[in-house]
Amino acid sequence: MSGNLAHLSLEFFTDDGRFANSRQPVVIYRLALASDAASAEAMEQLLDGNGWPSQWRSGVYDFHHYHSTAHAALGIAGGSARLMLGGPAGREFAVSAGDVVVLPAGTAHRRLSASDDFLVVGAYPPGQDWDLLRGEAGERPAADERIAAVPLPVTDPVGGAGGAVLEKWA
Repeated sequence: MSGNLAHLSLEFFTDDGRFANSRQPVVIYRLALASDAASAEAMEQLLDGNGWPSQWRSGVYDFHHYHSTAHAALGIAGGSARLMLGGPAGREFAVSAGDVVVLPAGTAHRRLSASDDFLVVGAYPPGQDWDLLRGEAGERPAADERIAAVPLPVTDPVGGAGGAVLEKWA
């Protein structure tokens, strides 16, 4: 990790009836990579090297959604954006190149706005495949059961075997 743990924040979101969110905190690494060194390739190297295989390069959907079958790491490879975490009753966060946002399964997220060069690398723990749920009627309680069954990761996408996710999600 190029940054340091002083740039770490933990954010908690509760079940709002529509989105389960998680008892585990969202972990936000500010400048996990130096902003001038951030690129899709560098972010993939960081995430892959810490045992969270990168699966895609894109942005973040502009609607509230969550994953009931996987934890997710959003590596900001370029640009900047404002994200809403925790669903409609959640909070807004500014993210920029070099940041990594680690979402426990069930945590709602969406893009509110983004620069033209905003680029995210998405990664998940090995063996976890993401689904896409929008908090619609009928999704729960089956989604809650899937969320509860998602195993904790064995490595942190930024800190590897000694990262904050392992400590804070224990």
